[in-house]
Amino acid sequence: MNLQVFVDIFTYDNVLFMLAGLQITFLLSVTTVCASIIFGTIFALLRNYEKHIFGRIASIYIEVFRSTPLLLWILVCIFMLPLGNYLIRGGIGLTLYTSSVIAEIVRGGLNSIDKGQFEAARSQGFSFFQTLVYIILPQCFQRIIPSLMSQITTTIKDTSFFAQFAIAEFFFNAKSLMGSISKNTTVGSAHIFVLYCFIALVYFAINFSLSCLVRYLSKKNAKALTRIEQ
Repeated sequence: MNLQVFVDIFTYDNVLFMLAGLQITFLLSVTTVCASIIFGTIFALLRNYEKHIFGRIASIYIEVFRSTPLLLWILVCIFMLPLGNYLIRGGIGLTLYTSSVIAEIVRGGLNSIDKGQFEAARSQGFSFFQTLVYIILPQCFQRIIPSLMSQITTTIKDTSFFAQFAIAEFFFNAKSLMGSISKNTTVGSAHIFVLYCFIALVYFAINFSLSCLVRYLSKKNAKALTRIEQ
């Protein structure tokens, strides 16, 4: 492997092209995660505390989506939804699936909190809604930070599924560079190796950074819980 391989791949235009795809990946990931945390929390609350029709609907939704492949729902949304472009439709499919996973993460956090806190809050004049917002949910999210961050890293990696539908996210843009490089030089196995190593390195750098953040927040959370217990 010689230096010319890197010169062929990492031209100014090629780097800009990959960065444009990375921007789409970040936009898709952030939008999906934010929407999924909102919807996942709502479904978790319904499943835990609403024992009638809405609670049953939430239970069915969570179990159906968690028990079926993500790619299936991306396909369903892309080819069956009558709105937006492929990116928006696929994003909806990714959000629907991720919401169900986060719902179970949040529900686990809710179940880890002592039920006596509801009675204590009620004795202080808090309504059920106020108890959830000011007491239960803050503790819940403090406890589920590691699991939640793990799902966020998974969601970032899952955006690579969109490359199969010619959606210009990072993986698709990086992979499609082979066509433009072949116009100026003969593409060999060294080009493919370097490019795919670069793709892996970018995903690793992003997700490893998030993992370091998780470890930091987990240690900080453990110290905070220790102080509370004391």
